[in-house]
Amino acid sequence: MKQLFSILALPFNVTLTLPLFLLFFENRSSTHVDWVEFPWFWVGVILLIDGLFLLVWTITLFATQGKGTLAPWAPTKQLVVAGPFRHVRNPMITGVLLVLVGEAMIFESFWLLGWALFFFLLNNFYFILKEEPDLLKRFGEPYTVYCRNVRRWIPRISPWDPEETSD
Repeated sequence: MKQLFSILALPFNVTLTLPLFLLFFENRSSTHVDWVEFPWFWVGVILLIDGLFLLVWTITLFATQGKGTLAPWAPTKQLVVAGPFRHVRNPMITGVLLVLVGEAMIFESFWLLGWALFFFLLNNFYFILKEEPDLLKRFGEPYTVYCRNVRRWIPRISPWDPEETSD
């Protein structure tokens, strides 16, 4: 139940509720455009699907391996360094960003693109100032080694193997 609540409270509102709100109030011209004809529509669809896949994968890893949720009020009990976490430290946020940019492309919305940028900047500051110090306190040296080997936002090409600590 905690997992469901955290999904509804966080990614659902960030990727669906707020974008719908922004689209509702966005000033659209009355001219009709067949969006399906534009290449960025299809690129947006691909990004959205990839983002949803990444979100589901990372939320599942948090529940199964981390024994917790994505929510700060019910965090993981174990450090998760599997799957996409072997490439980048914040794949869940990457998934949300892919969804938001995909939505912006599908709906040709600068408001949604602006929301994606604001969401990224907000999370960047949150991770640096709050999340990462908290993870260091909770997981200690294993988290330090993880941070030395896996970047915050730019994915590694080859997955990091925790068994081969390359520091």
